[in-house]
Amino acid sequence: MPPGMCPPSPCDHLLSISTYLEEYLPSLVSLYMDLHAHPELSGQEVRTSWLVAREMESAGFRVARGIGGHGVVGVLENGDGPVVMIRADMDALPLEEATGLPYASRERSTTPDGKEVGVMHACGHDLHCTVLLGTAHLLSRTRGEWSGTVVLVAQPSEETVSGAERMIQDGLYTRFPRPDCALSLHVSPDLPPGHIGYREGVFTAGAESLDIIVRGIGGHAAHPDQCRDPIVLSAQLILQFQTIITREVPAGDFGLITVASIHGGTKHNAIPDEVHLQANIRFFNPEVRDMILSSIERVCEHAARSAGIPEDRLPVITLMKESVPPLRNDPELTAKVIAALIPCFGTDRVHRIAALTGSEDFGLFGDVRPPIPLCYLRLGTGARDGAYLHSPRFCLDPNESTRNGVTAMSLAALASLNSGSNQRGQPSPPGGM
Repeated sequence: MPPGMCPPSPCDHLLSISTYLEEYLPSLVSLYMDLHAHPELSGQEVRTSWLVAREMESAGFRVARGIGGHGVVGVLENGDGPVVMIRADMDALPLEEATGLPYASRERSTTPDGKEVGVMHACGHDLHCTVLLGTAHLLSRTRGEWSGTVVLVAQPSEETVSGAERMIQDGLYTRFPRPDCALSLHVSPDLPPGHIGYREGVFTAGAESLDIIVRGIGGHAAHPDQCRDPIVLSAQLILQFQTIITREVPAGDFGLITVASIHGGTKHNAIPDEVHLQANIRFFNPEVRDMILSSIERVCEHAARSAGIPEDRLPVITLMKESVPPLRNDPELTAKVIAALIPCFGTDRVHRIAALTGSEDFGLFGDVRPPIPLCYLRLGTGARDGAYLHSPRFCLDPNESTRNGVTAMSLAALASLNSGSNQRGQPSPPGGM
């Protein structure tokens, strides 16, 4: 920035953003509707990644595809300054859409276990990609207002909490400029449209998934005395797991255990040899995680023994790879971003909210050595008919949500870059959709 020149205020940036959106919002909304109508499951994001890469290139970014699967990385260098990463997720869910929208998904696909399912963007990843690309075009058009490097990350497989880790393992931080900070946002139907939710420190819960094989000795339902019934034992375990939460997790700490799947038996009058449970735990504190896992193992072992299960038939517990740590927002970075949002959105629309019990893998991008500061925001969209995320009825207003999302992410990016006159004196190119 030349001597004596003051950096632009957030509302000065808002003028550039508003001017850009006045011209290009219809194109962005069309892009959103295209993404919504053609969702792809985790690990299958072929069309989505192609479309995202095309838009990054049209905005002047240097683009690489196939990072950690179908991940896409775009880089725009614009003089000296911080390296700021902006991330969006691309994948959709195995749901049959029931919104009735004219651009509703009619896509079908096959899951890894061979099931044919409907596919739907029921978690807002279509909007996340639209916001990423809208912000990319805005930053390209306004290069005279900032300096530094922007790294765009379109991440696959967030719904299986595996895409972030695979992109990092595939050289995200060695093949491309290593970020000084990373930004992301997520739609939030429990906030009114145009409202922003934020929080310093832990923002979303860590999560672990477990498979538990409860083994017994099967036999005829008329002679349970000659069996060791794994169904009865499974029922006891499910109830005892809740006692771990109510009697072992310290007061003031957060922990959850959910048994979300139970499979066992094939016939009304046949006691099976085993029952399969699928459980999920949530936590804000890693020590609580370790305690819960240890307690689950103890409860399974001793409950089985008390039910007369032989030592060679005790339950088998497998910790799945679908695990994520708590997502932690960096306080300093978050304060900088919120200071840029409040003058433009207003204090009545920017809220410090409670930590969320949901999980996602954006936190892994910061959970490296040395750590990378993160700022994760929630973008209010409201909820039609009370439909929350992962509901086949979930939908949002594409015009309002796109406008608010691009505005919020652009302000956050500009606040994180060196905002002011371009240090190289480069004029802002026209850019465009």
